[in-house]
Amino acid sequence: MRRISPKTTQNLAMIWIWGGGAITVLILVVVIGYVLFQGLPGLSWSFLTTPPKGGLSAEGGISTIIVSTFYLVAVTMVLLIPIGLFASIYLAEYAPNNALTRFIRYGVEVLAGVPSIIFGLFGFALLVTALHLNFSILSGALTLVCLLLPTMIRTCEEAIRAVPYTFREGALAMGCTRWQMVSQVLLPTALPGIVTAIILCVGRSIEETACLYVTLGNYYGMPTSLLSPGRSLSLHVYYLATETRAFDKAMATGAVLIITIIAINTITNWLAYRFQKRLKGTA
Repeated sequence: MRRISPKTTQNLAMIWIWGGGAITVLILVVVIGYVLFQGLPGLSWSFLTTPPKGGLSAEGGISTIIVSTFYLVAVTMVLLIPIGLFASIYLAEYAPNNALTRFIRYGVEVLAGVPSIIFGLFGFALLVTALHLNFSILSGALTLVCLLLPTMIRTCEEAIRAVPYTFREGALAMGCTRWQMVSQVLLPTALPGIVTAIILCVGRSIEETACLYVTLGNYYGMPTSLLSPGRSLSLHVYYLATETRAFDKAMATGAVLIITIIAINTITNWLAYRFQKRLKGTA
């Protein structure tokens, strides 16, 4: 059997690495480019500022859908970020290495692999039916919190654990308490990873459909409280694509969805960059 030289092996590995990266970027460009190419011509000021009127032709715009999505994402993040962040701090810095901690991590990993429609059925049975929250923004947000909590916890925990151990030793050697070490040294250093977790969760909460189908409702009017039913942008795309003949409006709503996700990612990364520069004293 002919032996492959190390140089040839390295060249083959680089071809696979660059090829994988190029294919990933190509898929991203094709998907986003196609939706924007099809959807941008349908965008207008009236489309963004008028409520939908329903019907097979899907007359009207998406103003109330944007408001419902904003409420849904805001409530989800307000509940999710503190719970997920403090749980990750506990697992990374305070939890002992015993069977209980390993079981908690195993439970978090199992939850991360559960299909979202299962969370939707859970939310429907507990929140909508048992607790009588009905189809509402609050039911949808609480279901999303259950769905996204594993992602938030695992990503933040890995970011905190990635901080070099010498940072902890230095802070404690200077007389900091353990909480001062966590809040003033570890969290600012792990901020890029924490921001990444938030971005992932915001994007997932905007794009999620299955679990919201049975908890958020199908109301396309203006929500008046957290107990009002609503419809997110992703759900609106689903209804437009499956129940109307207005595919052009479905693509336009999809374009709004993509632009929103890109804008949130850009703004969040910029804020994290500015915060890190301020911590380093260079801003």
